[in-house]
Amino acid sequence: MNIDKWVFRLAGSFTLISLLLSQVHSPYWLWFTAFIGANMLQASFTGFCPSVYLLKAFKIKPGKAFE
Repeated sequence: MNIDKWVFRLAGSFTLISLLLSQVHSPYWLWFTAFIGANMLQASFTGFCPSVYLLKAFKIKPGKAFE
């Protein structure tokens, strides 16, 4: 499995978890959801994603998007 797939899985998981937490804990968790969306938007323009550096540290092979 490459970094590209891991980035999508992490972003999707964090989004769903933050939406769940906004319903059961506090609506302020929606700010985390907004942060994830903003980060995905800027990554589509710049190609920079902070989670890629973390995944590279775990020696996960890169995909085509984040080389």
